[in-house]
This record gives sequence, structure tokens and C-alpha cells, in this order.
Amino acid sequence: MTYEEAIAYLEDACTFGIKPGLMRIHELLVRLGNPHETYKTVHITGTNGKGSVTAVIANALTAAGRKTGRYTSPHLEEYTERMSIDGHLITKEEFAIITEEVKDATEGMKADGFEQPTEFEMLTAAAFLYFCRQQVEYAVIEVGLGGLLDSTNVITPQVSAITNVAVDHTAYCGPTVEDIAVHKAGIIKEGIPVVTAATGTALEIIEKTARSKKAPLYVVDKEIVIQNRALIHVRDGTVRQKICIEGPELMRTEVDTPLVGAHQAVNAAVAVGVLRLLGKTDGAVRDLAIMKGFHTVYWPGRFQILSVSGKTMIIDGAHNPAGVESFCRTYEEVFGKRRRVFVFSVLADKEYDKIVRRLFRANDAVFCAPAPTPRTADPKVMADLIGEGAKACPSVSAAIDTALKETTEKDVCVVVGSLYIQGEVRRHLREYYGAFV
Repeated sequence: MTYEEAIAYLEDACTFGIKPGLMRIHELLVRLGNPHETYKTVHITGTNGKGSVTAVIANALTAAGRKTGRYTSPHLEEYTERMSIDGHLITKEEFAIITEEVKDATEGMKADGFEQPTEFEMLTAAAFLYFCRQQVEYAVIEVGLGGLLDSTNVITPQVSAITNVAVDHTAYCGPTVEDIAVHKAGIIKEGIPVVTAATGTALEIIEKTARSKKAPLYVVDKEIVIQNRALIHVRDGTVRQKICIEGPELMRTEVDTPLVGAHQAVNAAVAVGVLRLLGKTDGAVRDLAIMKGFHTVYWPGRFQILSVSGKTMIIDGAHNPAGVESFCRTYEEVFGKRRRVFVFSVLADKEYDKIVRRLFRANDAVFCAPAPTPRTADPKVMADLIGEGAKACPSVSAAIDTALKETTEKDVCVVVGSLYIQGEVRRHLREYYGAFV
């Protein structure tokens, strides 16, 4: 099986859609020898920020000298981005080999009368098998959707984390924050410590679940406190953030990270909480490793600041109202009232009316583009909704070209609205503008 054949096989399973539930993944993993039981894990869920937290924790464990796998989703350009060990992505050859083993187990299941596993279930099984074959010591696992019925929820981790809870994926997790909190809290395991930055009624549900499972709970702004944070403007035009985090059971931790904004300080507090808890049983997870994990973390597409043809560009994957709120606050903190020129794309099943109301200012120029998925919102509909200053473009690449022509050296070009467009964005910037992205 080649890499291209592996992708074709996996994407063929997309026709079966998203089917929450654990029966299929359990059976698939049994047939693969339960590879997820051969190493320690950390489990991360949350509406926003779970990818950033996953990246930092995995990076810090690697800095501590522990061979560490990382499983995240979605990918920006290639499926290989979803599985990495110590910062090195799985190769296309390795991906094909692992996928073929998963395919054999999947076809065996179907022959025995079991339901077809979904694409995400097969990817999850492939990641677990890859980490086993590579003999990792830890794997940091990001939930795909929700938590309770997500295919990653077969692990018994050392620590669980729930970054936050907001409205998203309502078709699968329910229409209210409370419904979604039940799904997020579903990753809490008996006696396993949990770190969260959730608030309000969502936190109440998480607290109730933790009590019922006798799982120690550490809450940001309660047991874990952000003492202060400050932005650092670097000479090369990038921005970093210094954060000081404390807690009654946690050592004082000062970190310096390229992940900026108040929301990333909260994510940092979650990550520090998890790492300090891991350090209670693993003496290698100490200050130096934690600080290095934050300092060197690379998590593209999250308020990523670039220079393109001498102009400032931000690429951000904000795709729901909570994410857009974080983007707006971070932009205002870093760039103030500087005029923005947007490349905007959003999926039709998102709360795009709320996104539009919060995201745009009167003097913004907005170029709307279709995302490369049948789920995309119509760019013309979006442009009409945004109103004056907004225009529809036939593609993401065309929107980027038009936006950069419109952007002056005093403006900021912003690409935002959906993770689905980032692959095309990044390829176009590299191929046509020579950007380092």
C-alpha cells in the first residue's frame, strides 16, 4: 500500500460519516493487540485550545527526555501531521504501512459482521499502533470531537485535561453548553486527576463528574492561578508571551512562549497543571523541561504572525464564536486599531452570524472564499451578510492575492474562519510568495 492508497482507503470511509460510539474502536484495537495499553497517556479535550495544550505537553515531555507521541486533528496539509514522535512527523512510508495493518483488521471486522469503522476511528487506531511499534513512553492524545463517545476515549491516562467548554459541534454533542460539558466530562476516569479551565455551569458538571469518579480536580483560577503575563515584541517582528503560574500544590512556573493572548495564558495554565501532576510521579518532568517545552513549541495556524512580501499577515484557525472572541482580544492586544484586510472562510454549520458580528470592524476589507469541503458556506452569502467592504472570491488563493494587494505596510492581512482552508493558504504562500510558513 502506498501513501496515496492509504489516504484513498481512509477517505473512502468518510462516506460513512461521523458515528459517535466506542464499540467499533474497541473491536478494532483488540484485533490490533490493544496497542494503546503499552505506554502512558495524557488525554486532552475542550472546545478550543486543546491542540495548543497537546503540543506544549508533548514538547515538554520530549524535553524531559521521554520518547513522546502526539496525536492531533485535523491536519492542515497532510495526514502525517496528525501523528508525531518527539516533534518528528510520521513518514508517508510509515503511515502507509500502519494504515495497511489497520485496513487488514478493519476488513476482518467487516467479514465477521461488525460495522465499518469510521475514518477517525481507523486513524486513531493507526496512531495507537504506531506509537506502540515505536515504543514511546508517553502519548499525548487530543480528542477529536466531544469526549464521551470519541474514539480516543478508550485510554486510561495519567492525567486528563478539559481546556474549556463552549458551543460547537451541536449536532453531535447537543445544543447547550451543559450538553457539551457532559461530553467533555466523559473523558474523566476513576481516580485519574483532571485539570480544567472551564467556568460556569460547565464547570459545575465537570466538578460533579469528578466527584462521582473520585478524580482529583484542578481548576484554573482556583487551584491554578495565572499571576501575571506580558507580551514581548521581538526585533524580527514576532511576538512572544511571558506567563507566571502558581498553585497551592504546584511550584511557581514562569514560561516564555510564542503562543500569545489571554486565552493562550489560560491554555498554558492547563498545560502547566498537567505537567506538574505528571512530575509528581516522573522526576524527569521538572522546571527546565517545562520551560523548554513552552519556549520551543511550534503550533502553526493559531495567531501565527508572518511577513509576506513585506506585509504583516496573521493566520488563525478560529472557527466558532469562542475562538473568534479570543482572536479579536488577542489582535487588539497585539496590534490595537490597525486596519485589517481579511481572507475569510467559514463552514455553513457554524454559527457564522455570531462570528461575523464579533469579528469585523467598519473599516475592514473582507474577501470571502469557499472552504474546500461540501460543508462550506457560500462566499457570496457571507459577503452579503458582512455588507459594505466585503467581496466574494472564487477560491482561497484568489482571495489571498486580492487581499495582499489591498494590504498596505500599515495594515494587517488576516486569514481566519476555518482550519479547512489552511492547507491551501500555506501552500499558496510558499509557492507564490516564498513565505516561510
